[in-house]
Amino acid sequence: MAIKRALLSVSDKTGLVDFAKGLHEFGVELLSTGGTASTLREAGLPVVDVDTYTGAPELFEGRLKTLHPKVHGGLLQKRDSKEHQKQAKENDIPQIDLVVVNLYPFEETIAQEGVTLAEAIEKIDIGGPSMLRSAAKNYSSVTVVTEVDDYSRVLADMMENSGDTTLKLREECAVKVFLRTSSYDGAITNYLSQAAEGTKSNFSLTLPLERKLRYGDNPHQSANLYGSFDKCFTQLQGKELSYTNILDIEAAADIIYDFARPTVAILKHTNPCGIGQDDECLRKAWDLAFETDKQAPFGGVIVCNRPLSAKLARVISEIFTDVIIAPDYETEARAILQKKKNLRLIKMNTVAYALDKKKPLLRSAPGGIMVMDRDHTPLGLENLEEKVVTKRPPTEEELRAMKFAWKVVKHVKSNAIIFAKADRTLGIGAGQMSRVDSSKVAVWKAEQAGLSLEGSVLASDGLFPFADGLDAAIEAGATACIQPGGSIRDEEVIAAADAAGIAMVFTGHRHFRH
Repeated sequence: MAIKRALLSVSDKTGLVDFAKGLHEFGVELLSTGGTASTLREAGLPVVDVDTYTGAPELFEGRLKTLHPKVHGGLLQKRDSKEHQKQAKENDIPQIDLVVVNLYPFEETIAQEGVTLAEAIEKIDIGGPSMLRSAAKNYSSVTVVTEVDDYSRVLADMMENSGDTTLKLREECAVKVFLRTSSYDGAITNYLSQAAEGTKSNFSLTLPLERKLRYGDNPHQSANLYGSFDKCFTQLQGKELSYTNILDIEAAADIIYDFARPTVAILKHTNPCGIGQDDECLRKAWDLAFETDKQAPFGGVIVCNRPLSAKLARVISEIFTDVIIAPDYETEARAILQKKKNLRLIKMNTVAYALDKKKPLLRSAPGGIMVMDRDHTPLGLENLEEKVVTKRPPTEEELRAMKFAWKVVKHVKSNAIIFAKADRTLGIGAGQMSRVDSSKVAVWKAEQAGLSLEGSVLASDGLFPFADGLDAAIEAGATACIQPGGSIRDEEVIAAADAAGIAMVFTGHRHFRH
């Protein structure tokens, strides 16, 4: 039977008016609440307020709107049950054939800085999930929509089926409802278990399958991607993404997020192998990044925090690159890079990523998962002048280089050692079993690239357990060092620095990345 009556109550009003106009053209009666009803009226559509329909007013600052037998009875009654239809007629409960609901933005609210428990609680939707679940339970007769992207699908289905929808569409939409309400309740559970009780006693996670990935770490391993990756990253061209591509993209976005100046970073296997900055030209920033290591970028990942220019696209196109990530691309840059059909071109939604970055980091563990706060911000950079532990304080140029190097070393796998200037990396030592080995690797990499470390700054993600790692850096030409401090041999390390006349600061924070 054709849809005759619809109830619309949405927080996100994207596409609402056009969808409601489409329903109106099919002769569907529109019921609505609050702001949704106002939006529809302003668009010139006839709307019946739910409180008029039910005869019960909205109460308690809008907390009670749709929890009424005429709403839920209209959704839950079986159309093919004589007893249900008899009760519906006796109690004056007409059928509601379509429900359009998206929920109060609880997840977005708790992602905001400084949100209070009271503010979060007011964004817990009650009536919305209840209507969604009632409609989804009766999907054999009722169409329920909770995703804006399904508006056009519903109208198209109605067009093809004389104002009705197919069982297949209703079933698919019902599955989305239970997935959405489960995810919504999980977010509330996670937040309240921490905020209300002060302890992370529970953790819940329900995510939709977004896509099947090309493969996992290796071609013989299958892998799937769940959640809303596409809200943060849009693939513009290239081969399908693999598991390792996703890891690389996340690592690249995490790096570039920490830099405000125009920056280019090159990565391989989630580690940066070169980062450069230039206030006037992204192309120059690329040169500084690429000169750090001209071999590692082969098949690597390139990311920048400004729209990718045609000048940069030309030089990048000359080497084999697996993934390029940018907030946008100049038209000519797109045309240049489109010639490399397998190149994965990714557009990064920086606003969406900034919100997602606030979520905890999840890793599998035997029997379950580990949940960890993200290492959001380079810590310990404030008032560096007051954290000098050596006889000689750093120069202004060394302080600038220290701040840059500290942001870089945060993203290198431990044990991590960085040699840098104020606008570029010079040598990177990653993932070695001892810090002195990382220092030697960083020196060797700089030598291979033909870069001098004279006057460079050294950054270490963790403390120096012995002076030997620092000695290797001093011998290579470093004149300043930034590190967490906290070793039982700090005095020995400081003495080595003083003996060489270099400046050193202790941040008081470490940034291991395992």
